Amino acid sequence: MAETNQEMETWTYHKDFDKLNNLNFSYVRSPIPKLNLYDNIRLELICKDNKLQWITQANSLITSQGREFDFEYQIDKKPPVSVKFRTFKDNKRRGYYDDQIDRIAKELLSGQAIFIRISTIISSVLSAEISLKNAANPIQQVLADCSVAEGNTPSGQQTYSLDDFENDFAKLSSDQQMKVLDEIKKIMAEIR
Repeated sequence: MAETNQEMETWTYHKDFDKLNNLNFSYVRSPIPKLNLYDNIRLELICKDNKLQWITQANSLITSQGREFDFEYQIDKKPPVSVKFRTFKDNKRRGYYDDQIDRIAKELLSGQAIFIRISTIISSVLSAEISLKNAANPIQQVLADCSVAEGNTPSGQQTYSLDDFENDFAKLSSDQQMKVLDEIKKIMAEIR
């Protein structure tokens, strides 16, 4: 019971074993938001097979299995960020995101609280505010398990952040900026 109460009130670190894939993995789980004020949503940061993944889980239906959904988060008073999560193939209430998670984890380490909005298949919005108090140590343990050090990705390569891009982009001439934007537009069209 004490562990259950602790898990409901603070960020907790866990180690587990995936019997199907024969892999050890670790994760940090957020506390549950204050009931009656917000929806029952939890966050997890998982290190499995030396890769980071950000997971959200709700008690309510999010969308069909294996489908994308809009996930918006705001850390403290920073501008909100929108990303596309995808539900797992076997679950309609649990989704994942696995792009630049080391950067997101570091944002979590620098904040006091995270506010979340999830757009569901029935056009409703689930929301939660989760404190980041006491989140640093468990998050850092998961990052260490995935060998993520400051400025390094799990593969050991340097991360080219949005800030780096914006700084480099500002140094280009207007013709060069237009060429870069045209290339980004082509890449984005291929992804869709």
